[in-house]
Amino acid sequence: MNIEGAVVLVTGANRGIGAAFVEQLKHRGASKIYAAARDAGTIHADGVEAISLDVTNPDDIAAAAATATDVDLLINNAGISTGTPLVSGDEAAIRREMDTNFYGPLLLTRAFAPILESNGGGAILNVVSALSWFTAPGAGAYAASKAAAWMLTDSTRLELAAQGTQVTAVHMGLVDTDMSQGMDAPKLSPAELANAGLDAIESGEQEVLADDWAKLVKSGLTLEPKQRYEQLFGATGA
Repeated sequence: MNIEGAVVLVTGANRGIGAAFVEQLKHRGASKIYAAARDAGTIHADGVEAISLDVTNPDDIAAAAATATDVDLLINNAGISTGTPLVSGDEAAIRREMDTNFYGPLLLTRAFAPILESNGGGAILNVVSALSWFTAPGAGAYAASKAAAWMLTDSTRLELAAQGTQVTAVHMGLVDTDMSQGMDAPKLSPAELANAGLDAIESGEQEVLADDWAKLVKSGLTLEPKQRYEQLFGATGA
């Protein structure tokens, strides 16, 4: 689909990757941008319609769907990382990651699928992660939620094909945002990640690997677990 003239909703649009999506959408000529965040007052971009949306709150999702009935493209970007391990970590933190990183995009997809269909099909872009394909100590909850988001993308792509809705995942290693502060490794800029995702939407790609780290991790999926970790050991990224 073409970004020029499109109506787009971006979650987590107040900073980092979400804010970069907003700027790139404006640059590409989107006709209307709903910039969503838990607190609409934290959105300072010009030329957007700011809406309050906590992706873990079904009432907020319903209100967003009632407001943004003209959307052509849904960008599920909002996400969190709590650094919680699965065995010894706080269960509430694990559930919070799943609620935000998996159930949030799922519920938004369910709410906006009829809207996209009524507007001609449109597209959904899910910001996933290379951590959908591997994990590391302390990243268990995040990796599990992103693995679920990957399968969410693949499953909804099949379910929404008949109505003409494109569903795309963008995977990446580290992006230079607040989430990656203190990590000494190569990082994509938020603008680079946003452009990779929007390029995929415009070209009709189903999955985009935005950096070398994502490509390396994906290439190791056919290996045995021990071999996969040996392949990744010493590589830079997350």
